[in-house]
Amino acid sequence: MKEKLHRYFSCLMAVVLLFSTTSWKVEKHYCMGHLVDVAFFVDAQDCGMDTSSESAPEATKEKKSCCDHEVIAVEGQNDAKPSFNDFDLEHQSFLVAFTHSYIGLFEPLTTQRISHTQYIPPKIVKNIQLLDDVFLI
Repeated sequence: MKEKLHRYFSCLMAVVLLFSTTSWKVEKHYCMGHLVDVAFFVDAQDCGMDTSSESAPEATKEKKSCCDHEVIAVEGQNDAKPSFNDFDLEHQSFLVAFTHSYIGLFEPLTTQRISHTQYIPPKIVKNIQLLDDVFLI
């Protein structure tokens, strides 16, 4: 139970970090009060009826356009990078000891030297179990 709770909490913290450092932008384009286009992260396409173009006469520029453009932007954090320039001697010694012990986990095990591998057992001349009348039942 504790391990599952720890996994869920760590995944939740990773998602929170992702959402807090990412910039989001949602654009909506309305034409005559009706929603025409919604775009995430990019510019929304207009309907082509916008009267505020450069080639239009000045009399039409004064009129209010029938189109509305709504932008919702959330700027993400840019300062979530860790700084490694403030390590003091205690942190450095801990980091070296931890790295050394962690790398030591993956070293191959040394085989133990067995001295009797070349030993040849004696030849059986007589069956000792029959001579001593010892039987497994």
